[in-house]
Amino acid sequence: MTTDDAASLRAPSSPGTPLPTIIQGGMGAAVSSWRLASQVAQAGQLGVVSGIGLDMVLARRLQDGDAGGHMRRALAAFPVQAMAVRVLDEYFLPEGRAGAQPYAAVPKLEIDQTREAQELAVLGNFVEVWLAKEGHDGLVGVNYLEKVQMATPAAAYGAMLASVDFVLMGAGLPREIPRLLNQLATHGSVKFPVDVVGAEQGTYSVSLDPVDLLGTQLPPLTRPRFLAIVSAHVLAEYLARDEGIRPDGFVVEGPRAGGHNAPPRGKVVLDEAGEPQFGPRDYADLDKVAATGMPFWLAGTYGTPEGLVAAKAAGAVGVQVGTLFALSSDAGFAPEIRDELVAQVAAGTLAVSTDLRASPTGFPFKVASLEGSMSDADVVAARPRLCDLGFLGVPVIRDNGALGYRCPAEPERPFARKGGKPEDTAGRLCLCNGLMANVGLGQTRATGYVERPLITLGADLDGPRRLAEQYPAGWTAHEALDWLLGTVAPAA
Repeated sequence: MTTDDAASLRAPSSPGTPLPTIIQGGMGAAVSSWRLASQVAQAGQLGVVSGIGLDMVLARRLQDGDAGGHMRRALAAFPVQAMAVRVLDEYFLPEGRAGAQPYAAVPKLEIDQTREAQELAVLGNFVEVWLAKEGHDGLVGVNYLEKVQMATPAAAYGAMLASVDFVLMGAGLPREIPRLLNQLATHGSVKFPVDVVGAEQGTYSVSLDPVDLLGTQLPPLTRPRFLAIVSAHVLAEYLARDEGIRPDGFVVEGPRAGGHNAPPRGKVVLDEAGEPQFGPRDYADLDKVAATGMPFWLAGTYGTPEGLVAAKAAGAVGVQVGTLFALSSDAGFAPEIRDELVAQVAAGTLAVSTDLRASPTGFPFKVASLEGSMSDADVVAARPRLCDLGFLGVPVIRDNGALGYRCPAEPERPFARKGGKPEDTAGRLCLCNGLMANVGLGQTRATGYVERPLITLGADLDGPRRLAEQYPAGWTAHEALDWLLGTVAPAA
């Protein structure tokens, strides 16, 4: 592909379309649901679905009976119906699961992927984006994690088949994504590099051949715009320097942003509450980000009308906001979880703390304290320690030279057998199972144990507290947008 070809693929489908002022953050597995993204997009901003684990989300929704028929409606729009039918035959239960019946397993993430695994990943992402875009012409994006490299090619291709407008990615340095999107836009076969512990960089890759997977009768695709989520100006400068890895813009996250963030860049210092203290080195130099000449949005402490004004004054197009939308009635949290979170926000009692150990990714992770969730040490102690989903599994070369996969949230002995340090398992929580439980898709074990939630939110709750003053029973995505954009008068 020539530089001119790459540049043409990078261009948005409608060059005159203005960039969004508000990006609704991509949160958790299905917290940033198709319903939420649809509402934000219809209001003229960028609605974003979380792209993590959408193969499992689709499979479990189908096993729960697909209330409303939304999954089946989207599957009926997929361009290769034989593939959609195979997934329906495998997972759809018209009456839902019986009693405490466990969910059926889906293929685990691996470098050498089966056809079944890639089909389910493609369809899961297609369904979520297609539903988010259904019935309007607003902008919809999908959010991925660079740490989950093995899932990216099939997931991105499925989203592109549903005409996703933006791809966003953080939790690492997403230098390979522009090339990947360029290749997939032409239905080209790809080999996407995957980091493997113990192997030289570039040794391993995940292969995806769209023609082999779907056949030759493929619809034309538009290459989505790509926004890299970064925490430091040096990362933005590095990515902007080379056409081959250059994104179409940046989301610049501060250390108080929700979910995962970059660890403190200096020595970790904890305050009296055990919270890590961040200094000037932990914040990007926005003048240097602006000097790249690329559009950027700010995230972390900008989820208020004043934050939006400050972001624009710093040269940003606008802001990315997560927590305000995660707590809206349009988001994917199980209703009882959302209601309790909103009630605590309104009462001023919700605590969100940074846990440097909880996440298997190795990134600091912000956890909301909620009774009965994995924020409670007793709840953690009662959970059987196991790792059966594997979204955050890391490929490694084992002592015998074979390729294996390990996660610090798995039991200590198998982790150590795969070359991991036993001490790295201390304090780790099973994020994969917790995130599924957040949205009502938690696994029921054969023993009767039901997976408990693990709630993540941003540390800055000023916006939600103020919005709760106006909407103490909760708010919609539209109401959050109106407040952010200053179209609703502040509470007296």
